[in-house]
Amino acid sequence: MKMHLLSGGRLRMRKNIFVPDADKSETIELSVPCALIRHARGNVLFDTGCHPTVFEQAEARWGGLARLMTPSMPAGENVVNELSGLGLSCDDIDLVVCSHLHPDHCGCNSFFKRATFIIHRNEVEAARAPGAQAQGYLAAEWEQEAPLDMIDGERDVFGDGRMVLLPLPGHTPGTTGALVALDRSGTFFLASDTVSLRTTLDTGVAPKNTWNAEALLRSLAEIRRIEARGVQILCGHDARQWVSLRKGVEAYE
Repeated sequence: MKMHLLSGGRLRMRKNIFVPDADKSETIELSVPCALIRHARGNVLFDTGCHPTVFEQAEARWGGLARLMTPSMPAGENVVNELSGLGLSCDDIDLVVCSHLHPDHCGCNSFFKRATFIIHRNEVEAARAPGAQAQGYLAAEWEQEAPLDMIDGERDVFGDGRMVLLPLPGHTPGTTGALVALDRSGTFFLASDTVSLRTTLDTGVAPKNTWNAEALLRSLAEIRRIEARGVQILCGHDARQWVSLRKGVEAYE
């Protein structure tokens, strides 16, 4: 089994959303990682990143959200092109796991016509609830005609312990992470926005863009237990970590 880390774009946001004592005028660049898991029984994409048009048409796609999280990647930096660099098309993806349904994590969902989408039931319900747009959910970004497999808790994707999905409520009601066990590179945990930046895990301070702070702190405690077993935590938006990782064709195995 292999894991390829792919760029789903980049964003700029106010730093004090994540670091409360940062100056209100200070901004921070955020990576938007996606991960391709190549298993003997199928290709799984964890998150689909930002839509290809969002850099030039951010407000048209995201509305007021574009003023809170501003796309900063060059045109062409998206998961569809990243897959092409591996010799794959969107039709080669069998499963898409949406860690949650904010548009920087599910913006390319519509490109994956053959895939089944795995999403936590609580996340789907939150994204379909009245007033969901005010909570950062945009139906045009995530709602697809493709098959939807809603999970209610932990899910061993292939039944062999190689990719296990874990619920991590807090950032959103149905945020989901993934344990990925590789033969040579060890085990990784894709934490998504439960740990947007490493500082969140280290300090235990809930970012301002948190749905439920108490739930997030419990999820952070679970991730610390996972890390104590020697698992490498991959953050949801940490640009400093992102530059240190293998990407694209340089897979983890």
